[in-house]
Formats: sequence, C-alpha cells, structure tokens
Amino acid sequence: MADSLGAAWAVDWLRRSADVVAANRVALSELDRAIGDGDHGENLDRGYQAIVEKLDAETPATPGAAFKLAAMTLMSKVGGAAGPLYGTAYLRMATATGEAATLDAAALAGALAAARDGVVARGKAEVGDKTMIDAWTPAVEAATAAATGPSASAGSVLAAAAAAAEAGAESTDPLIAHKGRASYLGERAIGHRDPGAASSALILRAAAEAARAPGAAE
Repeated sequence: MADSLGAAWAVDWLRRSADVVAANRVALSELDRAIGDGDHGENLDRGYQAIVEKLDAETPATPGAAFKLAAMTLMSKVGGAAGPLYGTAYLRMATATGEAATLDAAALAGALAAARDGVVARGKAEVGDKTMIDAWTPAVEAATAAATGPSASAGSVLAAAAAAAEAGAESTDPLIAHKGRASYLGERAIGHRDPGAASSALILRAAAEAARAPGAAE
C-alpha cells in the first residue's frame, strides 16, 4: 500500500465518493425515510455532483485544496444536516493538512481525527447516539492504531478506517437515537441503520479504494 498520498488521491477520493453516493442514493434516502426526513441520499448526491463539476473545472494542487473545495461546495449546495456536517469534516481536514503536497500515515490519521472532531463540534453527538459519529469514531481509532503500527502506510490507515466505519455503521441498527429527528422515535428507531453512519462508511471505503489506484501518491 502507498506510503503517502497526494492531490491525485484526494481528487480520486472525491470522485469515487460521488459515484458511490449516486449508486446508493435511493438506499440512503430509504434509510433516512425510516427514521428521518427521507432526503439524505438526494442531498448528498446533489452535493457530490456539484463537487465533481468543480473538479472538472479546476484541479486542486494539494489534498488540502481538494478538501477545501469539497467543504465549500457541500456547505453551499446541500441542505439539512448533511451539508454542514460533511462540509465541516472536509474543512477541518483541509486545515489539518494545510499545504502539504502529500500525506503519510500519521498525517492521514490526524486528518480523519480532525474531521471527526469537527462533526462532533457541529452536531454535539457521541458514540451510541445513532449518528455518523458511530462510524467516524471507530474509523479514527482504527486509523490511529494503524498509523502507529510496524507496517504503517497511508493505504493501511485508510483500509483500517474503512473497515471500522462499516462495522460502526452496522452497530447503529439496534440503537435508540439521541440526536436529530430520529430521536423523537424512541424505540421505533431500533432496527434501522443510521443513514449518516451508512454514508460515512461508503465515503471512507471510497478513500481506501482510491489509495490503491495507480498514481495515488502524486
């Protein structure tokens, strides 16, 4: 796996995220319809398609520039909770990575932690509340552990984060929600996966897949 990742990886991640969100647009909205407003997939798809349009018009020179582009686009194009939460995550990643041309294992783990902390600051959620934090916090913990391991690489950090996010999203199924519209459902939310956790897992898996692509270190 790649030891470090550059702007090409960040752009590829955003494009892959747009593809996977589009492919799961209906499924994500159906998850949201069960316990929320029913528009999570539609909103995210609109936002990521707008990101792709921006990327078609300009090529970010660094990972941080790509993250900032994504942040500004999502915050301006996506309504509801998804735009501010994902936008804040990308903005915190942009701040954490600065103008670095490439990101190694430690930098990536730090960027994911900054993204998670931004979402926590914006949404005031914690693990167990049945939100996207149930995917992000395990992802950050796994990434941090992978970054300090003997075979640490940028690719291994993202692979660990993606697997942990997927398990974290699944863990929301039996939970009672304590944040957002789903919190009004009480026990009726049990048995339904949180849509934000589900989309987070899809997006973090896209990051890991982009890290395996040729040219990801550029």
